[in-house]
Order: sequence, then C-alpha cells, then structure tokens
Amino acid sequence: MQLPEWLNNRVWQELETIEENGKIQYVTSVERIGLAKDMAEGVAKGEARMLKRLLERRFGVLPEWASERFVSAKEEELETWSDAVLTAPTLDAVFSTICLS
Repeated sequence: MQLPEWLNNRVWQELETIEENGKIQYVTSVERIGLAKDMAEGVAKGEARMLKRLLERRFGVLPEWASERFVSAKEEELETWSDAVLTAPTLDAVFSTICLS
C-alpha cells in the first residue's frame, strides 16, 4: 500500500517527533517480521540444545549420527523427541518415534 506523498511525509514527521520526545525507536513491519523470525530460530536452537543435554544425561555421549539429526530437525520433531526422551528405552527408540503432525 502506498500513501499519498503529503501523507507519507506527515507520518514520517510524526514518527520522528515521537522518537525524539519519547526516546522510542520506530520499528517497521519488515523489521518486526525479521525480529520474530530470529526469535523463533533462537527458541528452536535452545530446544535442540536442551534436548541434546537430556539425551546425553540419559544415554551418555551421543554418536555423530544422533548429533547430526539436530541440524535439520523441524520443531515438531524436536517436540516429539523431547517427549520420547522420558520413556524410550534406547537412543534409537527416541529418534524412531513417529512425528504425528
């Protein structure tokens, strides 16, 4: 959507005034999308790191094949494996659990 030039100028003037008076920085919708994406990726990395720690605590040092599974894991897989770590009898059983999404 494109605003008329006069209105676009007015919006930017108002934003500059708000930023100057309130020490508040305007964040565009594109920036917000980028921030949300970065946050989601950070959460997924944290979940993978925690799952790896739990698996190592339960089954010992992870073989390379198990560590490689985390690299391409989707969120649903991480959640399924996190549930399985509590009851699976072996490391193989954790990763062979079917993701029901």
